[in-house]
Amino acid sequence: MTRLSLFNSPLLLGFDRIERTLESISKAANEGYPPYNIEQIGEDRLRITLAVAGFAAEDLDAQVEENRLTVRGRRPEEETSRIYLHRGIAARQFQRGFVLAEGVEVVGAALDTGLLHIDLQRRAVERPSRSIPIVNGGAR
Repeated sequence: MTRLSLFNSPLLLGFDRIERTLESISKAANEGYPPYNIEQIGEDRLRITLAVAGFAAEDLDAQVEENRLTVRGRRPEEETSRIYLHRGIAARQFQRGFVLAEGVEVVGAALDTGLLHIDLQRRAVERPSRSIPIVNGGAR
């Protein structure tokens, strides 16, 4: 079966990384835990808020690697002396990833009443133009 690619035009050079990123995002889109909001809190500021009830700050980890923000939650082993008649509060481990555009930086994170707020700032990315010298002769 032939796979249809959005980036198969010969005029789009070097977009294979973006295509892989879009594929991983579409696979992760079905993850529903923990729920989250993304809001714009200023002209160039965003806030991701994850509902992490039951997690302490030391149970949470947020890391940025290349252009990907990953938030993980790991709870310590529960005591086995509790007997639940109904267990509706999720206590499972999680990993949630967000792809950050070029120039978006994480500026801080805070845990407040079961909500993890991660603040992002969009920085201006300079893209200087330059002239390419053309020389006579063969390909280099």
